Amino acid sequence: MGFFSKLKDGLLKTKNAFVGQMNEVVKSFRKVDEDLLEELEEIMIMADMGAPTTEKVIDELRDRIKTDNIKDSDQVREVLCEILTAQIGEGEPLNLTTTPSVILVIGVNGVGKTTSIGKIANNLKKDGKKVIVAAADTFRAAAIEQLAIWCDRAGVDLIRQNEGSDPASVVFDAIAAANKRQADVLIIDTAGRLHNKSNLMDELAKINRIISRELPGAARETLLVLDSTTGQNAVMQAKKFKEAAEITGLVLTKLDGTAKGGAVFSIKNEVDLPVKFIGIGEQIDDMKPFDAKMFVDALLGEDSEDYDDEE
Repeated sequence: MGFFSKLKDGLLKTKNAFVGQMNEVVKSFRKVDEDLLEELEEIMIMADMGAPTTEKVIDELRDRIKTDNIKDSDQVREVLCEILTAQIGEGEPLNLTTTPSVILVIGVNGVGKTTSIGKIANNLKKDGKKVIVAAADTFRAAAIEQLAIWCDRAGVDLIRQNEGSDPASVVFDAIAAANKRQADVLIIDTAGRLHNKSNLMDELAKINRIISRELPGAARETLLVLDSTTGQNAVMQAKKFKEAAEITGLVLTKLDGTAKGGAVFSIKNEVDLPVKFIGIGEQIDDMKPFDAKMFVDALLGEDSEDYDDEE
């Protein structure tokens, strides 16, 4: 099964909670009025799109109805889909312009950070990149072992020390290995917590200082992994992490297990960070770079030959 088909299947819960109800509401209204807009607003909030994002979308829809003199409720659906497509924005590719380039991965425990690193490493290796992973989340029990399993699946090298080691020391060793082995990308796993923002900032600052010293001028990404099943909680996590770190992009996991996929729109609107990867399953190939058009097509139920060969 290609990735587009998996994505469509994965978004079924969100599609049923949002698109299905939206279609029913549109069909039940013979005229375009405020009652119709209120019904659509309620559906979007229930799909965990969030109040601020929903209000923005409805306001734009109201303006389009007035500007385009829309009288047919079916046209309302078409315009709403256009607005949502524009709202989610385009994905941005990773900045991997130097050799090596560095990807820092952060996120709270339980969001799928370790598995995401393995899947991203797998993507990069398939693109012909030589990848090294640094196990700098040294505080969580079994974190290093889990990462080792995923690196083995992806066929990439792992640089590790004992549990409880200084994360900065692991990063130092990993940079040395990346230089020696002429790696294209160094992915660094970091401690998964945000109970104390200053601790997180201090730890990341220490790691970043080592990168700056040992790899001056290296292209860097700081990716925040978020669990899509948590909906608006994911939005709040993104806001807090953005305050503590210079995040360059988001990784959204577990989209196949939620009816709250509408949070993707909310995250984009309220946090203003590009989504770089999405995950829709447990297999190593179940994460791909984010394609906004593919996502909206899958969510709205559009079939496209563009994705027939996506594996």
